[in-house]
Amino acid sequence: MVALGGGHGLAAALGAWRQLTPDVTAVVTVADDGGSSGRIRREMPVLPPGDLRMALAALAGDAPRTQEMVRLMQHRFGGEGVLAGHPVGNLVLTGLTEMYGGDSVRALQVVEDLLGATGRVLPMAEVPLDLVATVTSVDPDDPQETRRIRGQVAIASTPGHVTEIQVSPADPPVPDAVLEAIAAADVISLGPGSWYTSVLPHLLIPRLRKALEVSPARVVVVLNLEPQVGETDGFSPEEHLRVLLAHLGSVSLHTVIADAAAVVDRRGLLSAVQGCGAELVLAPVAAPDSAPRHEPSRLAAALASVVGAR
Repeated sequence: MVALGGGHGLAAALGAWRQLTPDVTAVVTVADDGGSSGRIRREMPVLPPGDLRMALAALAGDAPRTQEMVRLMQHRFGGEGVLAGHPVGNLVLTGLTEMYGGDSVRALQVVEDLLGATGRVLPMAEVPLDLVATVTSVDPDDPQETRRIRGQVAIASTPGHVTEIQVSPADPPVPDAVLEAIAAADVISLGPGSWYTSVLPHLLIPRLRKALEVSPARVVVVLNLEPQVGETDGFSPEEHLRVLLAHLGSVSLHTVIADAAAVVDRRGLLSAVQGCGAELVLAPVAAPDSAPRHEPSRLAAALASVVGAR
């Protein structure tokens, strides 16, 4: 199976999928321009490593020594010096990419081996991407109704509603391994995650989109538990789905998974899902402590019911 996304949402999806199959490929967004990743991509000609590192950690083996290595990769330097805030894993991936002449796929393979990863991690593009969004103002006294906002961090933090998202460059090169994984997949999943900056960008890259359009795989979408401030503030599950469908084009959608407790208008969501020819699965996939995050074991149970896994 192939999981598309980025950040904590993709990590949760990978934590679920690895419980069902060892044949997992994560295809990760490479548009992060904040924090450590932003600093690295401004100084080095490499992909932003943060989301790639998180995906590697989610697929890492369970042996105690391996988990100790995961903790090292996730450790952030403290203090106030030039290394402050950098996770060790970001620097490791950057160093390996430089060692291998810019080959980020090879660098990721080395870390996969170090971590005994279940499956593999691949970047969605071979070059860093910038996101460009059209954002409408929510301030009635704002004379400028819409703005063009560039950069993932700026988009996520700008007040207003995102109405359109684009990637720059518009047609970036995609690793062959990504296209091969999609062609061979039985299942492809989108979400959960930041809708406009982690989930939708995969549908904006021509080569990726074409591969998804011709893939015979079952496409599963996992909806978020709540709206994200700054990106989808005030969005219902139906609105999340409507925005996704506007970007899917010819990509077939087969199943939508939503947390049963997070859906207020079940009839409305069911109607929206059936309208695009898909099935709706309502299941308890949120963490039992009421935190707004997906619990991998619960999500795995819902996914197993969809794909027929035991």
